[in-house]
Amino acid sequence: MPLLKISGLTHHFGGLCAVSNFNLSMEHGELVGLIGPNGAGKTTVFNLISGIYTPSQGDIVFRDEHIAGLAPHAVNRRGIARTFQNIRLFHDMSIIDNIKVAARSRTGYGLASSLFHPPRFWTKEHELDAWCRDLLAIFGLDAKAGLRSSSLAYGQQRRLEITRAVATQPSMLLLDEPAAGMNLSEAKELIDTILWVKERFDLTILIIEHNMRVIMKVSQRILVLDFGETIAQGSPALIRSDPRVIEAYLGKEDTHAA
Repeated sequence: MPLLKISGLTHHFGGLCAVSNFNLSMEHGELVGLIGPNGAGKTTVFNLISGIYTPSQGDIVFRDEHIAGLAPHAVNRRGIARTFQNIRLFHDMSIIDNIKVAARSRTGYGLASSLFHPPRFWTKEHELDAWCRDLLAIFGLDAKAGLRSSSLAYGQQRRLEITRAVATQPSMLLLDEPAAGMNLSEAKELIDTILWVKERFDLTILIIEHNMRVIMKVSQRILVLDFGETIAQGSPALIRSDPRVIEAYLGKEDTHAA
């Protein structure tokens, strides 16, 4: 069985069909790109997978379990984590606390332990703190653990958001435009980070990205959406030269001119 299998995924906003009959199968360890013009339905696909939206039609199977319609926290507990196009860190909290918020879902203690703090609670808290600091060290952010997340440079905030997603110990990571707002140097560093994170944490990754340099460098294969429909899929080399993809981005007149 594939790790993730999406069949006939469709979602409507009133009379607008944002995603139509979307299909995707991903094996463990794959890195797949999802691209398309603005408004193509890419983030809607992410919102459907991660539980923010419930599909109008279709099915999502992850680790042989049907997850379509589950709440976001339930999807995350099953091993899917995501980042967002607009960085959603807790800016008034410290960097270490941003990581602890994510990692706390794996502590295993309930409401009673949180209220009355038995010895097991403090044991788990010390283990959680140590693990989060180790994770920050792996990502090169440990020296700034006590600073507010808002004090980080933009590229480091992106890195922290990926770190926070990894802190939930997923097996699949959804990256929503991680290169958005980055300069060329930051984008080059991001390419290395994505490939390193995939191998270091044995992750399967689905990535949305408008930066073609990034998507072509990291993806093993690419799917292209346009007006909610899949118009092409294949290797980066095939996608780069596909006339349907060029037309979707440039339009018919500009494609003929080019």
